[in-house]
Amino acid sequence: MFKSRGPACQSCGMPLSKDPRGGGTNADGSRSSEYCSHCYHQGAFTEPGITVAEMTTLVEGKLRSMHFPGFLARRFAKEVPTLRRWKSQASRTGAQREQTSEAPTR
Repeated sequence: MFKSRGPACQSCGMPLSKDPRGGGTNADGSRSSEYCSHCYHQGAFTEPGITVAEMTTLVEGKLRSMHFPGFLARRFAKEVPTLRRWKSQASRTGAQREQTSEAPTR
């Protein structure tokens, strides 16, 4: 329902068409087709240690500062965990939870 037209950053969800620099850059200097300039520069994430929860909060805050209504800011921010950058993190977290719950108790 709220999908943007065209590709979106696979880290924060911003439509790449809204990126003032036209997207992030790969290590070879070419434009990234997956990440925005705020998230990706010269082939690396600008905030490599940020968690999906922190990115979700950051996105919601940015949208609110742009005068998006709270319900829309929350709705858009909820999409962050589904983006490519975070899918592997979510699967690792799920696997860790499964290992913890399957561990024998003494």
